[in-house]
Amino acid sequence: MIDVANVTRNFGDFCAVDDLSFSIPKGEIVGLLGPNGAGKTTTMRMITGYLEPGRGSVRIGDINVQAEPGKVKNMIGYLPEMAPFYGDMMVYDFLRYAAAMHGINSLERIRTVARMCALEEVMHKNVENLSRGYKQRVGLAFALIHDPDVLVLDEPTSGLDPNQIIEVRRLIKEIGRTKTVIISTHILPEVETLCNRVMIVSHGRLVADSPTAELTARFGSSVTIRVQVSGCSAAELEEGLRSLEGVKDVHPAGDAETGLSAVLLSSEGQEDLRPVISRTVAQRGWQLYELSQQKNSLEDVFRGLTLESAEEGGAA
Repeated sequence: MIDVANVTRNFGDFCAVDDLSFSIPKGEIVGLLGPNGAGKTTTMRMITGYLEPGRGSVRIGDINVQAEPGKVKNMIGYLPEMAPFYGDMMVYDFLRYAAAMHGINSLERIRTVARMCALEEVMHKNVENLSRGYKQRVGLAFALIHDPDVLVLDEPTSGLDPNQIIEVRRLIKEIGRTKTVIISTHILPEVETLCNRVMIVSHGRLVADSPTAELTARFGSSVTIRVQVSGCSAAELEEGLRSLEGVKDVHPAGDAETGLSAVLLSSEGQEDLRPVISRTVAQRGWQLYELSQQKNSLEDVFRGLTLESAEEGGAA
């Protein structure tokens, strides 16, 4: 449904997007992640036709976005992070206006979208008088009014309360059964909850593209183990564990209680180091209080890939 081929976009001497390529089929919800300034918003604006690439091409289905931007915009629903509104219009009038822009005269479609986005109670209130959460829902209704094939959402749950977040996520999941959805967000648990696939960009380049369930397995092989003992200092504990086979790094984790020392130990590979650590602690005559293991989360993978990309860019 979406094909981005070797797309580059510069703003003066700054390269916001650098030779970016990916494809997204129909019925997939994709999370687009990256640090601030990574090129996410520029990429979404090129997909929606608001910006032209300096090089490369973007296609929605069989249509070239650059050649037929008007046609493509009828196929796309776009919710920017700060959606623009006519604040003095009632929600009902605003949605009717949005529908008219797409040549839709069906009041039933307005009712359907209002119901989907839980706006029935505020249809006769002015948009400017709504809460941040309700304004976000109006923006989502605006993006959905013409029943687009592709939905592009920039921070879709920003400003919503926990109950509203659950409802919007449920709606996005339902939409994603039949449409192509791209979500840009800084809320990584949201990506794990919603998205079938994750793409991570850094300095305008794609540094990871994987099904969500496989991403941490592929890029996050490192495991973190927290060890807490009594009977030694943190420095002694660190020195005693650093030489163990399979240990990548050890650093202090602070003392949780008086008399207890703690370190965080990172390892790579499939072998579980906890039995070896337990034996080492016993042999040294220390008392073990905690030995817990946690595999890298999506946040760990995100940080590792984007920091690595930044270091490579700086070296270049």
